[in-house]
Amino acid sequence: METVKLKAKTKDYIWGGNRLFNYGKVSDTDIIAESWELSFFKDMESLIDSGKDIGKKLSDVASEKDLGKNVQKYPFFPVLIKLIDANDNLSVQVHPSDEYALEHENSYGKTEMWYVLEAKEGSFLHVGLNKDVTEEEVRERIKDNTIMDIMNHIEVKPGDCFFIPSGTLHAIGKGVMVIEIQENSNLTYRVYDYDRRDKNNNPRELHIEKALKVMDYKKAKIVNIQDEVLADYKYFKVKKLSNPCVIEAPLDSFASFTIIEGEGRVDDIAFKKGDTFFVPAGKVANINGKSKVILTTIN
Repeated sequence: METVKLKAKTKDYIWGGNRLFNYGKVSDTDIIAESWELSFFKDMESLIDSGKDIGKKLSDVASEKDLGKNVQKYPFFPVLIKLIDANDNLSVQVHPSDEYALEHENSYGKTEMWYVLEAKEGSFLHVGLNKDVTEEEVRERIKDNTIMDIMNHIEVKPGDCFFIPSGTLHAIGKGVMVIEIQENSNLTYRVYDYDRRDKNNNPRELHIEKALKVMDYKKAKIVNIQDEVLADYKYFKVKKLSNPCVIEAPLDSFASFTIIEGEGRVDDIAFKKGDTFFVPAGKVANINGKSKVILTTIN
């Protein structure tokens, strides 16, 4: 393969907004909650949007060599990259570890990171607990709708970045847009959802007993990551780059990058804000034009 631009599939959850239309995303509905930028997830696979394989699934075209040997270490494609537009508050939730999820859900767990793209004035991310607690206290606070009183509430601006290990109670607040890099899992345990109803007027499902089994009850250590390297986790490494001229994919991993600012060309492919590209392992993509990118490779 050569470097290709990707076409994302989208989700229209009830908390979604309309800002992702400004990032070139398309939907049959008037809201987009999530844009799955790099995905091998069943029924949500990224499509190729340039070159001779346009319209095909990336997962069908990319060979083992294109993906790189690091991907072959895993029994699944190890990463999922999304753009998320929270026009309303997301549920308070927690994700299990790999160990728990493999034993109980026949799935992998979910550790993730958020890089803030946009944030309306006074908007927050909710990350981890603000004190040590017990399972009994959490259970009672879920019952009386005070669970958010023991969470960290972080007012954010574009460029803020946070790493969210599995077991961390968290929620994206109203008005925030992020790029999320995560393990390739869609396993989420909701503990609180503001008593919202779905489009059929049914209460949204909660997963309290499962959440209580996987939650970290210790006070969270919050770090707003401002380095070039945003995350270096066992599955993925993420960097923020300003005005790169080339993107060099390592010999042992593909590189995927999302344009968060700017416009120009990647090789002979035009780009704008919101576009995501796939660079096969060992290949080089030349960038002409001013840009900021979020770059992901596999460890």
